[in-house]
Amino acid sequence: MSLQTTSGLVQDAPKHGRIQAIDILRGIALIAMASYHFTWDLENFGYTAPALTAFGWWKFYARCIASTFLFLVGVSLFLAHGRQIRWPGFWKRFAMVAVAAAAISAVTYIVTPDGFIFFGILHQIALASLLGLAFLRLPWLLTAIIAAAVIAAPYYLRSEFFDHPALWWVGLSATNPRSNDYVPLFPWFGPVLAGIATVKLASATGLLARLGTWVPGHWSKPLTFIGRHSLAFYLIHQPLLFGSVWLFSQVMPAAPQDREAGFLPACQAQCEQQRDSKFCTSYCGCMLDTLKGEGSLDKLYANDQSSVWKSHLADLAETCTAATEDKMEGGQQCRASQSPDTGSFPGRR
Repeated sequence: MSLQTTSGLVQDAPKHGRIQAIDILRGIALIAMASYHFTWDLENFGYTAPALTAFGWWKFYARCIASTFLFLVGVSLFLAHGRQIRWPGFWKRFAMVAVAAAAISAVTYIVTPDGFIFFGILHQIALASLLGLAFLRLPWLLTAIIAAAVIAAPYYLRSEFFDHPALWWVGLSATNPRSNDYVPLFPWFGPVLAGIATVKLASATGLLARLGTWVPGHWSKPLTFIGRHSLAFYLIHQPLLFGSVWLFSQVMPAAPQDREAGFLPACQAQCEQQRDSKFCTSYCGCMLDTLKGEGSLDKLYANDQSSVWKSHLADLAETCTAATEDKMEGGQQCRASQSPDTGSFPGRR
């Protein structure tokens, strides 16, 4: 949630008359994405507090980066195809993104099967590029209204109907599935539509034409370069960062962290992917007390993969879920709800 994000991977403006400000903004967003991923890598290897990137400012930072990239996808889509859809170029770019998305899913399934990326930012960009074509001719105001509705949909339209894995990509399931990068259609198609609406308005008011005349100084060359090669940057940067931190960890391993202190924030972060904060605070406290009471906290961090241990963890999760729901108002009404994924506990990466 780690956040894996990019933009402009679908369509760029034509090379003639290219708006450099958009490339610069895309380049800045790519640098911001890399800084987030680097921090996630440090957290993964124990150099920061557990679940640092899952809460507070870091969580907000990640969402801003994702929103910026998807907004720029909408902008680029309109600039490339607003007057006429250039199908050969569109399908070429779409195929590149779709293949890259499939590769990300395959690699993460092998490396982190418990949280593999089945519908991340690249999957969203591929789908949004197709759906976005239907909005290129609509008035900007109508597009903006639809964008707001898409963003708001998960707050009002969640249903257990969408809990089936085949429908997780929609983003309206009652509980969020576990993934290291989950960017479903709702609400994340909203920023793409917002980008289309904004660039339409800018074009109609002449702002886009004035922006196209701006020529930045030499300082912008690194940003424009990576902004124009965003797909390559996205695919390359994280393996390099992750590999570098891994190599460093072989020379200077992170100091051992207090397991009791680290359990709660890590459990809380993963639990909140499926349940609300109030529930997760009580649930994670129950899990920690139970594991400490039976003396199995060390075994949890030993990453035991045996079926007996996994079954035991599932039983503990079910017990703590029931105990937590009994404490909460209306607990009997939600007793049938899902227990947090036991694969998300610390030590089970």
